[in-house]
Amino acid sequence: MKKSNAGRFSWNALLFMTTALTGGGAATAALAQDTGVEEVIVTATKRAENLQDVPISVQAIGGERLDQLNITDFEGYAQHLPTLSYSPSYGPGYNRPFMRGVASGENGNHSGSMPSVGTYLDEQPITTITGNLDLHLYDVARVEVLAGPQGTLYGASSQAGTVRIITNRPDTDEFTAAFDLEADAVHDGGIGESGQGYVNIPISNRAAVRIVGWAEHQDGYIDNRPGTRLYPTSGVLDNNSDVAEDNYNTVDTVGARAALGIDLNENWTVTPQIMAQRQETNGVFAQQPSVGDLAVMHWFPEWNHDEWIQGALTIEGSISNFDIVFAASQLSRDVDSNQDYADYGYFYDTLVGSGSYFTDNAFNPINPAQQVEGRDHYDRSTYEARIASPAQNRLRFIAGAFFQHSEHNIHQRYVIEGFNDAHEVTGWRDTIWLTEQLRTDEETAVFGELSYDITDRLTGTVGTRVFHTENSLRGYFGFNDTFAAFYGLDPDYPGEQTCIGPPSVGGEPCTNLDKSTDEDGQLYRANLEYRIDDDRMVYATYSEGFRPGGINRRGTLPPYAADYLDNYEVGWKTDWADGRLRWNGAIFHEVWKDFQFAFLGANGLTEIQNAGDAEINGIETDLVWAPAEGLSITAAGTWLDSELTSAEIVDTVAGTQLPVAPDLKLDFTARYEFPLGAWEAFVQGGASYVGERSIDIRQTEAALIGTLDAYWTADVSAGVERDGWRLSAFIDNIFDERGVTGRYTECAITTCAGEPYDVVIRPLNGGVRVGRRF
Repeated sequence: MKKSNAGRFSWNALLFMTTALTGGGAATAALAQDTGVEEVIVTATKRAENLQDVPISVQAIGGERLDQLNITDFEGYAQHLPTLSYSPSYGPGYNRPFMRGVASGENGNHSGSMPSVGTYLDEQPITTITGNLDLHLYDVARVEVLAGPQGTLYGASSQAGTVRIITNRPDTDEFTAAFDLEADAVHDGGIGESGQGYVNIPISNRAAVRIVGWAEHQDGYIDNRPGTRLYPTSGVLDNNSDVAEDNYNTVDTVGARAALGIDLNENWTVTPQIMAQRQETNGVFAQQPSVGDLAVMHWFPEWNHDEWIQGALTIEGSISNFDIVFAASQLSRDVDSNQDYADYGYFYDTLVGSGSYFTDNAFNPINPAQQVEGRDHYDRSTYEARIASPAQNRLRFIAGAFFQHSEHNIHQRYVIEGFNDAHEVTGWRDTIWLTEQLRTDEETAVFGELSYDITDRLTGTVGTRVFHTENSLRGYFGFNDTFAAFYGLDPDYPGEQTCIGPPSVGGEPCTNLDKSTDEDGQLYRANLEYRIDDDRMVYATYSEGFRPGGINRRGTLPPYAADYLDNYEVGWKTDWADGRLRWNGAIFHEVWKDFQFAFLGANGLTEIQNAGDAEINGIETDLVWAPAEGLSITAAGTWLDSELTSAEIVDTVAGTQLPVAPDLKLDFTARYEFPLGAWEAFVQGGASYVGERSIDIRQTEAALIGTLDAYWTADVSAGVERDGWRLSAFIDNIFDERGVTGRYTECAITTCAGEPYDVVIRPLNGGVRVGRRF
């Protein structure tokens, strides 16, 4: 077995790093010098407002707290925002967010449903189907999570909520800069390191540039153990000694962001921005219970290379006291991958003897294990223009128009080494199955909201969005026609035998799928806000969200229709104890109509159907308390009760709980800042709880795959700061919990249930950080 060069975790090594860095005189974490709760400004309603003045459910993590919690990625902020859940699978870049339990167990297939949660970087949507951009967070102003349907202002894919990542903008006032370095070690794993920094340079009193960069290596903690596997039909004995390796799930990320802010005059500002990132991962981020703790036994190289670049332009100004915003973006993303798919061949061979299908040119049996070569290319263009009347007016409005066009070139090649030339997909060596498709999604919308102060304390708001969506899918997917005929597959089974035209995407043999669908609709929102006094407010909201319908890749199936979410919500925003205590919350009832369900159907092909209706009841709340100078305590939680109210696909029944989201999710953090000689110091601790979760709404599959157990995880850190230098040490997952965040099989659950994979949280890890602020 190959050994990782990074080595194993050593507490002596960690102590040495801490001692060495302390000798350099560094420190960490700015201290809060007041006893009040920090004011958070958000732009959730597309106006800059105090969080406490926004009459919708918004949870936000400001830049200072992001830094204190050392949050640098999606999983980091999802841990501390209980209303947000996610379904992990193959690793970074594949996480799919969910809110308020609006999840049916989507498998994230490239031809599947659009996400139910939209993700934005500043003004631009960055939502993609198989997984959102895995942004590295540094020099970020805040992360906002808008729970519940945001359809009127944010449109498609904001059916259940919206995540907004707001970056710090160029500042003409002064030069500022910072850097942070980190070294960490994983229990029973290797050593990781990262470096990140930014610089803000005023060019003149009307222009400034802000440049951010980062590079990070995360060492692995999953071992690919050596072993053998016997295929019963062919008698082939496979051996994985060529790919077995300790700590093989490594992640290397490098990226940069640059923005130029130009004040054209007192009223108009132009901000062009470009951001790019390259992320290379190896291995899988799950353990195979049949193999052992933090271990799998895989047979082929596994890697994922994710590169993307996004250019954006924001123009802001005012005309006669009306605020004008125009935002445009262009995203290009390439994801190349290779995945082990050997379980598919093994279990089909074991159950139905399919290993006999796979031969060489002399029709001798060969190893039926498969690997999947993937190449995905995404292009997305977005444009939005909006106008807002003065916020202080008794009657005020926001109105705008939105257009989005996205294309996804899909290449998936299923490879069996040494496969019969006569049976491989025409033009593709050793290929039993080929997907070569172009998916196109488009949305056009106009939207608006109107608010009126009925009295000094009572405000009503109504909003609407009128939209048109289009989805198309064309290209090729399937087998070689000779292979299909030789083994007596159904004549309608996808492949060269179902061609309808010449190639239309790339190097595919022909076109056997070319379909499109479109939809028109309207969404509505109504809100009533009552301000009890200057520190307390209650509100009631009705809002709607939707996801567009689309094309099933199996051409014999009809398109699936849009699904809709109706939300009924009452909430509160309150400050107490002279600003030392902030308590917000919401109680909601949601009705999910004709929800989309993606699953592996016949022969392992993803199908999407409108599966029925569901209802979700819940409570979400968050609290921030500063009981004494230097001491802050935060707590947040979400409780859900969900069930199917009607079931329209086989093997589902009314009353079944929706999967993925836990019934209870909690997060707690306490931080104390205090003087320590000539230094300013802090200690911090936190704990998070994720409740039990189901995985599938189908009765048979749910019984086979089981449920995910509840788990706690806890983190601690401490550090000092002086003269702009800062140093800290941390331990995450201090009790080395094996919290399972997801479970999957490589093929249909009813076939591969004997080999599940548990995606687990990162094991016990600790490290040190050193940084400098200028």
